[in-house]
Amino acid sequence: MQLTHSIPCCARSKNESAAHERIGSVALAFSPATTAGAAALRARSMTKHPKEADRLKKIVEAFPKITVTVLGDLVADEFVFGEISRVSREAPVLILKHRERTVVPGGAANAANNLADLGVNVLPVGIVGDDEPGRMLLKYFRHKRIAVSGVLKDKSYTTVTKTRILAGMTHTARQQVVRVDREPQDAPNAHLTRELYLAARNYAHASDALLVSDYGYGAATPAIVSTLQEKGKLGTVPIIVDSRYRMLQYSGVTAATPNEPEVEEALGFRIGQDWSKVLSAGEQVMERMQLQSLVITRGRDGMVAFDRKHKPVDIPIFGSDQVTDVTGAGDTVIASFTAALAAGATTEEAAQLANYAGGIVVMKRGTATVSREELLHALERTPPVTRPH
Repeated sequence: MQLTHSIPCCARSKNESAAHERIGSVALAFSPATTAGAAALRARSMTKHPKEADRLKKIVEAFPKITVTVLGDLVADEFVFGEISRVSREAPVLILKHRERTVVPGGAANAANNLADLGVNVLPVGIVGDDEPGRMLLKYFRHKRIAVSGVLKDKSYTTVTKTRILAGMTHTARQQVVRVDREPQDAPNAHLTRELYLAARNYAHASDALLVSDYGYGAATPAIVSTLQEKGKLGTVPIIVDSRYRMLQYSGVTAATPNEPEVEEALGFRIGQDWSKVLSAGEQVMERMQLQSLVITRGRDGMVAFDRKHKPVDIPIFGSDQVTDVTGAGDTVIASFTAALAAGATTEEAAQLANYAGGIVVMKRGTATVSREELLHALERTPPVTRPH
């Protein structure tokens, strides 16, 4: 079976006020239900920052000079596509004629893959099993010239594999019908956990940032990160965390990039469209995790960047809100955000770049990445935007 590669699939500056350009409200005749009408509504009362695009470009151009260690749950994302043939006689289900199978990096492996396509030197640390998905991930990394010495291979471990079955006709869009997950029965044992810690510590010392991608499978845990933080073992290396189920346990890290549902679950209340609740939620997470920076992604509402020294910044979604596929978009966001911070960006600058990257990747099908060239092209044609409150 051949591996199919994934294809490119805060503080404010002193000159900020001079760079701002107000977009005036424009009277347009449209139906609120139309896409054009929605776009016009989003465009009202937004502020462009054309001069800041040059600063963002310089940050992106610096990506090849930085190194990021990725500690996390390495996942194999498998996509099986079948063409609809007929309805089964055995049960009221469709019979699909198998056409294609692809396996690409997911989870922390997708974050590492995104960093690599952004031009960053990446050092992944995680576990795979002695099975086909694990071997395919290692082969993929080697093909991309991504170091694999930090990836542990264990016979007792099952590589986390998420199989998505997609159906469609020859000239129609492929749609996901069902997903089947294969997961390890137990968390990594004490020996593997220590090996993960040692690899992360050694690699992080040689890196400009540590990205932690915790999907709940045990390769990245609050305990490992806490041990890394003890007695200043990592010095000034920033730690950026994306944790699906236990975000608040990562106290004392540098930054976090949760999505809104994860924040709502952690805090126990719904945010909705209430800006005051967005602010309250962000402040609570910042305080409880003792963060320097926080980015909350909000789907079609874009993202909000919080910084310990500056006011929150509301960033509208880049591109269309009619997304194609959100699979792995969070990995792209934390990868670009981490790369930008490692390259010297402020919270707002890093969030802007993450917003561009997220907006690009959701227009691609499946688990995808964003290249450095795509990011630079987006900055060339569209200046960064914020939404004032």
